[in-house]
Amino acid sequence: MEKAECCALNVILAEEEKKGPLIPNGNHQGTNGTLVPPVRALPERETWTRQMDFIMSCVGFAVGLGNVWRFPYLCYKNGGGVFLIPYVLFIFLGGIPIFFLEIALGQFMKAGSINVWNIAPLFKGLGYASMVIVFFCNTYYIMVLAWGFYYLIKSFSGTLPWSTCDNEWNTESCIEIFRHEDCQNGTIGNSSFGNMTCEELANGRSPIIEFWENKVLNISNGLDEPGALNWELILCLLAVWVMVYFCVWKGVKSTGKIVYFTATFPYVVLIILLVRGVTLPGAYDGIMYYLKPDWSKLGEPQVWIDAGTQIFFSYAIGLGALTALGSYNRFNNDCYKDAFMLALINSGTSFFAGFVVFSILGFMASEQGVDISKVAESGPGLAFIAYPKAVSLMPVAPVWAALFFFMLLLLGLDSQFVGVEGFVTGILDLFPGKYYMRYRREIAVAICCLLCFIIDLSMVTQGGMYVFQLFDYYSASGMTLLWQAFWECVVVAWVYGADKFMDDIARMIGYQPFPWMKWCWSFITPCVCMGIFLFHLLNYKPLTYNNVYVYPWWGEVIGWCLALSSMLCIPVSLVYKLSGAKGSFRERWENLTKPVWGAHHLEYMAPDTDIKSLASLSPGTEENKVIIFESVM
Repeated sequence: MEKAECCALNVILAEEEKKGPLIPNGNHQGTNGTLVPPVRALPERETWTRQMDFIMSCVGFAVGLGNVWRFPYLCYKNGGGVFLIPYVLFIFLGGIPIFFLEIALGQFMKAGSINVWNIAPLFKGLGYASMVIVFFCNTYYIMVLAWGFYYLIKSFSGTLPWSTCDNEWNTESCIEIFRHEDCQNGTIGNSSFGNMTCEELANGRSPIIEFWENKVLNISNGLDEPGALNWELILCLLAVWVMVYFCVWKGVKSTGKIVYFTATFPYVVLIILLVRGVTLPGAYDGIMYYLKPDWSKLGEPQVWIDAGTQIFFSYAIGLGALTALGSYNRFNNDCYKDAFMLALINSGTSFFAGFVVFSILGFMASEQGVDISKVAESGPGLAFIAYPKAVSLMPVAPVWAALFFFMLLLLGLDSQFVGVEGFVTGILDLFPGKYYMRYRREIAVAICCLLCFIIDLSMVTQGGMYVFQLFDYYSASGMTLLWQAFWECVVVAWVYGADKFMDDIARMIGYQPFPWMKWCWSFITPCVCMGIFLFHLLNYKPLTYNNVYVYPWWGEVIGWCLALSSMLCIPVSLVYKLSGAKGSFRERWENLTKPVWGAHHLEYMAPDTDIKSLASLSPGTEENKVIIFESVM
C-alpha cells in the first residue's frame, strides 16, 4: 500500500462505474495526480457541527500558556512597546502565512498531518515529523497541567501552604520577610527567627520556592538521581489524562462543544484578574515597565529572534494539529478569513495578558520593596513561583489563587486535548477502510493517553523536573518547529506549486487570496525560518537547570536524540522513497511528487477536464457554480 501511494499508480475506475459512477463520464486521472476510488462502505469523514466549533478549537489550541507566561516577559525584556514592531512584522512574514497554509492544506486534502502530504507523497516525512513533535508535546506539556491541578487543590485551604514557613517541607533557611530595604540599619527582627543579619536574610529561601522544590517537585541533585515517585502528583496526572480522554474520545462532535467553555472561560478570569490587578498599589509601575519603549533594543539581533520564535510557538505551527482541525471543515469554508481572525485573537490575547501579569508583578515588587526586574519571571517560574507569591500578599488569597490556577488548567487543557486529537487523527488516517472497526477511535485515544502517561511517570519522580526540561528544550524546541515550517513552505510552494495551491484555495473559498501569501510561501517565510534556525544553531548553549545545574553529556545526547527523531524524518523518508523507486532520477521525482487525490476531490472537480484546467476557472463565475452544483447532486 505504501509503495502504491509513493509511486502514485494510475487507477482506473471501471469497477466503480459498474456500481454506479459518482460523476458522469470524464477522465479523472488528468495530468496533475492520481485519484483514489472511494470506499463506499465507510462512513463519511466527520465535520464540525457548526463553523464556530472550528474557530473555538483553534483558539483553544493556539491560545495557551505561552500567551500568558512567555509573551509578557519577552515584551518587558526586549524593550517594552518596541518589541511589538518586530513581533507584528513576523506575524505577517511567517505567522499568518504558515497558519493559513496548514489550515487550508488540511481542508483541501481532508486528511490528518500524515496523509495531507499526499499532495507531494515524496515528502510524507513531513507528516511523520509533525506526529513525532506533537507526541512529545502531548507527553511533557501535560505535566504543567498536573502541577497546576495540584496547586488548585492546595488553594482550597484557609492559609495557602506556600505562604508560611511552618510546614514539614520547610528548612531552617525559610523566611517570610520580603522587604529587603529594611536592611539599611544592618539588622532586622523577626519574632519567629529572632534577630537576623542582612547577610542571613540574603541567603534565606522563600516559602514559595521551598513549596515548589521541596514539596511539589521534591527535587533531587541531578538527572542521574531519579529518586522515588510522587504519588500525589501521579494522582493529579492521572486525573488530567482522564479529563483529556473524555474530551477527545468521541471526536470533533464532542471536542467542538467542550472548547466553548475551555477556550472562553480563561478570558473571563483574565478580565477579573485585570480588574483586581489594576486596583492594587504598584500596578501602574508594573504596566509602565511592560510598555515603556527602549528604542535601542531594535538594534539587537536577539530581540528579532525572540519575536520570530514566539510567533512560531504561540501560533502552534508545525505540530500538525491545525491541519487535523482544518480537515474537519466543509470543503468550501472560508479558511482565509479564519486565519486572519484567529491570528488577531491569538496575538491580542498575548498583549492583553501582559497587562494582567505586570499589574500583579508591579504590586508584588511594591510590597517587597524591590525593583520589578527582580520579580519578572517567564514560564513555570511565573506560574508556580512569582504568581503564587503575589496572591499570598493579597486579601482573601485562596480565592485569587484558585481562580488563577483554574484558568491555568483550562488554558492548557484545550491545547492538550486538541494536540491529542491531532495525533489520533493522523494515526487513524493511516489505516485504510478495510481496517475500519466500530470503536477504533476510542481505542486509539486510550492507547495514546496510556502510552503518554507511562512516559510521564519519569517526570513525577524526584528527578522528574530534569526530564521535563530535556523534553521542553529539545523535543519541541524552536529549532524543530522552524525546520518543520521551512520544509512545509518549500514543498507546497516549489514541489506542488504555489500558483496551483492558490488556485485550489480559490476553488474552495470562491476567490483568490492576496498574492502576498504566495510570495511568503515561496521566498520570505522560508528565509525567515532558516535565518532564525541558523541563529539558534550557532548560538546553542548547553541545557542548565536554574543556571546552576549543568546536564551531563549523556543527558545532552538524549536531548539531541529527541530533537533529531523528528528532524531526520524528512530527509530519511525522502532518501528511502527515492532509492526504492524505479527509473531515472527525473522519472522517480515525477512519480513520487505526483499528488494522490482523495475521493472527496471527485465532488469538487470538473468531470470532463483535468485539475489544471479547472484551476483556471475564475472563482465565483456561473460556469464554476454549475459544475459544483451538478457534481454535488
